[in-house]
Amino acid sequence: MLVLDRDGGIKAHTTVAALPEWLQSSDLLTINDTRVVPARLLGRRVPSGGAVECLLLNRLDAGRWDALVHPGQKLRVGERMRFERHGRFIDADILECHFFGRRVVRLIADRHGDVDEVIDVVGHVPLPPYIKRSDESVDHERYQTVYARVRGSVAAPTAGLHLTDGLLRTLVTGGVERVDVTLHVGYGTFKPVRAHLVEEHTVDPERYVISARAAAALNAALIVGRRIVAVGTTTTRTLESASRHGRIESGEAVSNLFIHPGYHFSAVGGLLTNFHLPRSSLLMLVCAFAGRERVLAAYAEAVRLGYRFYSYGDTMLIL
Repeated sequence: MLVLDRDGGIKAHTTVAALPEWLQSSDLLTINDTRVVPARLLGRRVPSGGAVECLLLNRLDAGRWDALVHPGQKLRVGERMRFERHGRFIDADILECHFFGRRVVRLIADRHGDVDEVIDVVGHVPLPPYIKRSDESVDHERYQTVYARVRGSVAAPTAGLHLTDGLLRTLVTGGVERVDVTLHVGYGTFKPVRAHLVEEHTVDPERYVISARAAAALNAALIVGRRIVAVGTTTTRTLESASRHGRIESGEAVSNLFIHPGYHFSAVGGLLTNFHLPRSSLLMLVCAFAGRERVLAAYAEAVRLGYRFYSYGDTMLIL
């Protein structure tokens, strides 16, 4: 774990186990408790038998999902797909067609069973595209935080992968308060920034929920000037999206907030985050939080010292 001062520079090269030494007893640690769904379905067209792939992006209601399908040009309204594995199957009917392989599909579980239950059997974990291997059975839990609770993401909030139950207990014992929020991470988290002007880039909308209890704890901290430390960019976007006039609003909403240099943070005062891909909105958020030159200098030092990047890599604490 690299520790970076927002107003200075690198403070330390240490490990995540030392996190309690760097947080204050008055800090409020905020985490994203979303849970990754094994949302990648591999199967065949019915009745032709041609290979198909379906990535579930967002549940629209009890039976319908927004999805990304392949081959997109061949799968039209009325087509049926079947995804079968370990003796179970799910049928998917295409209800609506949209651009770039996006479809609205209706899922029907075998034996008139629970769709979520069968997805867990049939589905594959949608590992990030830079992990060049197929998912394995251990990824169903390995690609989750220890506090993952609310189903809905196609990617893990990976900064939280560093935290263990024991470390969280140590933090709470030391006086650090913890609050859970939920933002369901979408496939757009992997979308690179291709716009010529940064301001022209858009991020895909992601749904979030902040309970009344969580908002009350966050606002109590803001009122007295306690530091809110966000675990990950998804938690950061949730809090900043819900911030209104210096206070956090509770409820369910959609975030399409693109945080890049020049953004003024109104809620988050500390950030635990992984090392991100170049030209990503995630890296731009980190640069907005700690300063572009300071972050790039820290990245250069991390590269020199052999830090690991991306989802299963090392982390940086910015205070």
